[in-house]
Amino acid sequence: MRAYTISPNDGGQRLNKFLEKAVPRLPAGLMHKYCRLKRIKVNGGRTEPAYRLQPGDLLQLYINDEFFETPSDEQAYKKIAVPRLTIVYQDEHILLADKPAGLVVHADERGGADTLIAHIQAYLYQTGQWDPADAASFAPALCNRIDRNTGGIVIAAKTAEALRILNDKIKSHELTKRYLCVVCGQPKPASGRIDGYLRRDERRKQVQVFRHPAPGAKPAATLYRTLATQNGLSLVECTLLTGRTHQIRAQMASIGCPLLGDGKYGLGEENRKRGESGQLLYAYQLTFAFQSSAGALNYLNGQTFTVQNVPFVQRYFPAFP
Repeated sequence: MRAYTISPNDGGQRLNKFLEKAVPRLPAGLMHKYCRLKRIKVNGGRTEPAYRLQPGDLLQLYINDEFFETPSDEQAYKKIAVPRLTIVYQDEHILLADKPAGLVVHADERGGADTLIAHIQAYLYQTGQWDPADAASFAPALCNRIDRNTGGIVIAAKTAEALRILNDKIKSHELTKRYLCVVCGQPKPASGRIDGYLRRDERRKQVQVFRHPAPGAKPAATLYRTLATQNGLSLVECTLLTGRTHQIRAQMASIGCPLLGDGKYGLGEENRKRGESGQLLYAYQLTFAFQSSAGALNYLNGQTFTVQNVPFVQRYFPAFP
């Protein structure tokens, strides 16, 4: 028998959702059966899969040990002896990490432990900020993602409450994300707004750009302004008004200014000439702009966090402040 006292991080969720994480190998049908047979109890009595757990509840599980085995990919943080992590900001609820280009945020088809979330979890575990035993179903998680070859700020939630709040705020566009990129040519006009529609091709892992509505295409809008121009390249700041896949890369290419180093939407000859094999794009600034209450995260409203040293800016625009 295993017993859990429900922590604040695990409270507020349905029992079946808790069990999916705490007992990862327990089939859903068997979980329902065990509830009926009282092999799963809450506070000593019978319970239902839909029961919403409360902090302080005592959960008792009379379940064989093999159902508790956690898949090895969920233990990636244990394989990291020295976390590779640049922290922009952290407090008791969140951590803002400056992800380097080339590092994936989550495990992809290549697998492996070298992911941003694994490094964050390893850091929090090793510094005593997160103990998996204290929250059986919650682990620090990322609230947003950026591509492997894009660098910049990624938000990690240290608590289940922060994760729920930020997921809602991101969905309702109450965070402002600004990117720096190096593009080929010079945008005309120097500042503006790009409106269009993007349709994702899952097979090619690429998006198509349309000026007018098209079947399967979603609206996309990006603000941009040129900060500097030199040697046939421009340093551009982009602000996302929507959050579509490859939005900046595809939309900047659509106005004749593809990102330098971009292998999907860029200019192969220009990329090879300058020795760039990954898009020069960086999520360098994040502003919390809540339009409604953010509960425990209200203190973040109005705050802006910025990465001061974007690697490719000094390389191509050394005079830029």
